[in-house]
Amino acid sequence: MAVLGVDGWRGRWVGALLDGRRVTLLVLADVAAVLAVADVELIAIDMPIGLSDDGVRACDVAARRLLVGAGSSVFPAPVRSVLETDDYAEARRIALAASDRSISAQAFQLVTAIRALDEALGDPPTDRVVEVHPELAFRALSAEVRDRKGSARGTVQRLRALRPVMDVEEALLAAPAGVPAIDALDACAAAWSAARLARGEGECVGDGVTDSRGRPMRICW
Repeated sequence: MAVLGVDGWRGRWVGALLDGRRVTLLVLADVAAVLAVADVELIAIDMPIGLSDDGVRACDVAARRLLVGAGSSVFPAPVRSVLETDDYAEARRIALAASDRSISAQAFQLVTAIRALDEALGDPPTDRVVEVHPELAFRALSAEVRDRKGSARGTVQRLRALRPVMDVEEALLAAPAGVPAIDALDACAAAWSAARLARGEGECVGDGVTDSRGRPMRICW
């Protein structure tokens, strides 16, 4: 059965539907559309799922340590109470009150998407949707991936990493109009993570703790 890797893109989502070596890129309007993709065994999404109430998640710290030279690509997930506001100043106050740590502008830009995902997943928690990070996948695929994504060298490194496991160039050629290569490649890396997780071969970082909604605070690949 197929798996789906998902990366956020301008208020929408880029999906990579992987079945064997064949990968099909999709533009999905919202989280409901992501969850509605048919005949998918596992969905791997580059977005925080389990959220701390009072501090930094252990999985974020561990992921940054693993990504030598690219740790800044892991934004600390906001505390759960930050999802209550769309105002950055208020979000900073909430974060400081809950954890003695503010929230960066970059992390705050993810709040709308994190809230939408959190609401769509509902209760009880499901194992069908898993949080991943593409950079962990790329580095597991190839030690040659070292340059930042979006750069010329970084793009080729990621393409070379994906070629042995999927028909990535064919997917890019057939991608919906306007989809950036960065997001398409990240979705493909997430799909590879989903496939190995579905086979029971994946890896995760985290301390085994679940959040107040019973969702694991972990990052997998």
